[in-house]
Amino acid sequence: MFACPMGVVFCTIRPDTKARLRDSLRTLWEQHVFWTRLFIISAAFSLPDLDLVTKRLLRNPKDFQEALKPFYGDETASRFATLLTDHLKIAAELVNAAKAGDNNAAADAEKRWYANADDIAAFLASVNPFWSEREWRAMLYEHLALTKTEAVDMLTKKYAESITTFDAIEKQALEMADTMANGMARQFALI
Repeated sequence: MFACPMGVVFCTIRPDTKARLRDSLRTLWEQHVFWTRLFIISAAFSLPDLDLVTKRLLRNPKDFQEALKPFYGDETASRFATLLTDHLKIAAELVNAAKAGDNNAAADAEKRWYANADDIAAFLASVNPFWSEREWRAMLYEHLALTKTEAVDMLTKKYAESITTFDAIEKQALEMADTMANGMARQFALI
C-alpha cells in the first residue's frame, strides 16, 4: 500500500509508523512550496505552462486530503483540503494583483490570506490536541511572509534573493511537516 506505482507522485500511506507518516507529509509540504514557486515564476513571466502548473499546484490539497483521510475521515480531510485550496487561490490573486500593480487588490488579498491562515491554524488545533493553534498560526504567518517575499523578489527581478528566500521556505515547510507528523504520531500512538 505504501509503494507507489511508477509515475505516481503521491499514494495512500499505511498509518502504521511515524517515519512513513513523516516522510509522506514532508513530501506533501515540499510539493506545496515547490509548485507554489513554479506558479510564481510562470505567473510573473506569463509563461505558457501557467495553466498546467496551476492545475498541478491545486492537486496538492487533494493529495493532503488523501493522506489525512485514513486518520481523520472524509469530512475533516476534505475541510483541510478546502482551506489549503483557498490558501493557494488567494496567493494567486495576490501575485496577479502585485504583477498588475494593483495595490488595493494586493492588500485585500493579503488580508484574506492571513485570515485563511488563522482559519487553518484554528482548524488544525480543533482536530488534534497535540497541535497548537498559536504554533500553527506562527508557522503559517512565516510561510506567508516568506512566500510574499519570494513573489516580490521574482517580480522585481531579484533572482538571487528569490533563491535564498526559497531555501528558507523549504526549510520552514519541513518544519511544518514535522510538526504535523509529530502531532499525528502522538494522537494516534504511532511508533
